[in-house]
Amino acid sequence: MNSRDADWLKTFWPHHSDWNDALQAHLQSPSFASLSSFLAQQFRHQTVYPQPENIFYAFERTSLAETKVVILGQDPYHGPGQANGLSFSINGSAKLPPTLRNIYKELATDLDGQPAADGDLTHWADQGVLLLNAVLTVQAATPHSHKQRGWETFTDGVIQTINDCRQPVVFILWGKPAQAKAAMIDDRHLKIMSPHPSPLSAYRGFFGSRPFSTANRALVEFGRSEVQWIA
Repeated sequence: MNSRDADWLKTFWPHHSDWNDALQAHLQSPSFASLSSFLAQQFRHQTVYPQPENIFYAFERTSLAETKVVILGQDPYHGPGQANGLSFSINGSAKLPPTLRNIYKELATDLDGQPAADGDLTHWADQGVLLLNAVLTVQAATPHSHKQRGWETFTDGVIQTINDCRQPVVFILWGKPAQAKAAMIDDRHLKIMSPHPSPLSAYRGFFGSRPFSTANRALVEFGRSEVQWIA
């Protein structure tokens, strides 16, 4: 393993954040070094999303101390100009992908309001919503292409770290890959689970699940502030 490639991914990690100390064992693990080497090669020879400086954007935007909701996705959007490092979010100028359109439909129904016209969910992240994917990178036009390369071990560590926090958190788990993490989350927290909002499954129970109002009611019960889901 090339030592420079083994440390490549750490170049983009937000060392200033409170996640740094909490995840240090994972960042120093052989699994993370192997993942880093794989990604260094991928970025040299393939088109990969998001851009390297945005891989850990969720951890830059939402600190561990402020995390009160976790929305867990699968892997980033694999089309050009979409993925921005926050699960389900896109760059403001990009066309809304079908999954995000479905999320906005449920949001409008759930809270009886009109979501923003663009798909940038940074305003959620800034309120303590950790927009996390189970896998943080993807090769262009090839969904799940970075599956089982080490990201799952890292994001399992993230989930475990949040689970161990003193304050309870709301976990929104859409689809089977996200729900596979549920066993790692104890009953102090609320787990909101439904089918994934993609067009393939949204009509099987995602629509009508009311995750946003459910999350806010739980946050009030936890003594935490509600999320203003509609900007």
